[in-house]
Amino acid sequence: MKKVTVIGCGAWGMALASHLAGLGHSVLVWAHDEGVRDSLRKERALPKVFPGITFPEYIRYTCDMEEAVTGRDLLVFAVASPFTRSTAERFAPYIADGQKIVSVTKGIEDKTLMTQTQILRSVLPNTRIAALSGPTHAEEVIRSKPTLIVAASPDRELAEYVQDLFIAPYFRVYTSPDELGVEIGGSLKNVIALAAGMIDGLGTGDNSKAAIITRGMYEMRALAEKMGAMDETITGLSGIGDLIVTCMSVHSRNHRAGELIGQGLSVEEAMEQVGQVVEGYYSAKSAMGLAEKYGASLPITAEINRILFEGKSPQDALVDLMLRDRKMESVFRQEDLPECWKNDSSH
Repeated sequence: MKKVTVIGCGAWGMALASHLAGLGHSVLVWAHDEGVRDSLRKERALPKVFPGITFPEYIRYTCDMEEAVTGRDLLVFAVASPFTRSTAERFAPYIADGQKIVSVTKGIEDKTLMTQTQILRSVLPNTRIAALSGPTHAEEVIRSKPTLIVAASPDRELAEYVQDLFIAPYFRVYTSPDELGVEIGGSLKNVIALAAGMIDGLGTGDNSKAAIITRGMYEMRALAEKMGAMDETITGLSGIGDLIVTCMSVHSRNHRAGELIGQGLSVEEAMEQVGQVVEGYYSAKSAMGLAEKYGASLPITAEINRILFEGKSPQDALVDLMLRDRKMESVFRQEDLPECWKNDSSH
């Protein structure tokens, strides 16, 4: 049995807290607000998020930062991405050197273009950090539905530690050295899910949705490659796996927000109606910043930014994507091409 603190009591944090408690670990959940803490202690539920679910009674709750991190084997950072840095800064005076931390949040910081683990390392430089990511909707994990996920870190021992701590008959954990690729996939898939939702909102059909998902994966691969991540990661669980579930699932906040925008709501109205943090909204601008920094072409992501921040309509964005310059579908190696296709300017 390990002593684990989950920092953040949103849907994903509480799903993981319940999962870990069910495995016999000693779980403490840190809440930023006393009212939330008291409600969780009394009700042991988030009825709006998990109707009919009661959390294990042996999960404990606190608002005390020092209590939350002292003597704990693992800290699980599960706050929404816009608050990762500020939360880590608040905890910094209390976190011991060598502390094991796993980030379960997806997103790129707007101003710095840092991933979540990069943020944590910059604020907590003497700790050991990993990422845990994959196609994992909290609404299914809380009900113990079969789920696969990836624990990633350049620190192999830590990745395997996280794997051993979280793995269960219904929760299979793989390891990976490619922490960057796992986080790029987990962030960009939210932007593409916004686009997939807009396609559904516009009612343009399955053909266009399949195309958005496929070309969206191409954008994820293009950026990951430029940044030095591994292609195998983007074609794995934390890349295409997470992309599929976020673009298709009724549980996806990003898809729902995009769908509402496609139906004619303003960006602000859509975000308000969803009622929870829509990570793709925050990652869209950051993704374009990374694309410009590393020289990657992300046409879908660029159009999503124009819709979110410049007032462009989803209909106009779709037309502009369809009428882009003609080109080959993929970048092929010259040696693999027939002679008549070599050195083509559209390649």
